[in-house]
Amino acid sequence: MRDDDGGGEGRLVLAGAPIGRVDDASARLRDALATADIVAAEDTRRLRRLAGDLGVTLGGRLVSYYDANEAARAEELLGALRQGETVLVITDAGMPGVSDPGYRLTRLAVEAGIRVTALPGPSAVTTALAVSGLPSDRFCFEGFPPRKAGERGRRLAALAAEERTMVFFEAPHRLREALTAMAEAFGAERPAAVCRELTKTYEEVRRGTLAELAAWAAGDVRGEVTLVVAGHDPGAVETDIAELVREVARMQEAGVPRKQAIVDVAKAAGVPKRELYDAVHRP
Repeated sequence: MRDDDGGGEGRLVLAGAPIGRVDDASARLRDALATADIVAAEDTRRLRRLAGDLGVTLGGRLVSYYDANEAARAEELLGALRQGETVLVITDAGMPGVSDPGYRLTRLAVEAGIRVTALPGPSAVTTALAVSGLPSDRFCFEGFPPRKAGERGRRLAALAAEERTMVFFEAPHRLREALTAMAEAFGAERPAAVCRELTKTYEEVRRGTLAELAAWAAGDVRGEVTLVVAGHDPGAVETDIAELVREVARMQEAGVPRKQAIVDVAKAAGVPKRELYDAVHRP
């Protein structure tokens, strides 16, 4: 097992960047930007603008570090760390490595015994969780749902029984599709919150059921979006699955195909389709 004493070599600094308001930046971030030997930024133009807004002159070399060049750049930055340099990684917003570049270099540095530290900063994940009004004692971060409908449906179905509050990122133009898929997988009545433009001028937190939020998202939604969805509550008073199974059977007797009957009954009852499907096919 390697410890994290740094071995007398360089230091990797993962820096949290403001997710909206520039004045959320810490004094430590200002100092680190001014003193790091190398600043690896997801977008160098945005980083220069941030530094200007903070009144900071970058003291070291600025390089790009984004998804497309992360693998190659990580090796290069590891070499600089081995030479004793301080490398600061910063993304456009939030913490590096959280749905943003940073994990690969961190892993390499840890394996090489190089010291890794962080400058804590704003996070859309914990900010959205805090303002959502949903349970925050236990939660999980699920990143961006898959873009393709089939993959997204399978991923969400696997989360239907997750009891922790779930936090997702999503692009505004895919928000309605994502909420609709979640309503189908988790149940239309599952509580959730859409957090948009957090900490910015037009911040908005929309709370409701997944069905209600999916209907709202049919409009023109813009900006950065974070979704918070309540976990499955096995102790809550829920619709009697046995009665829903009987309702599916009655619809089948009336001539409705079983698959369609399951979809219709699950949607009307606000229960996950997979849960009812499993109950119908249970021996």
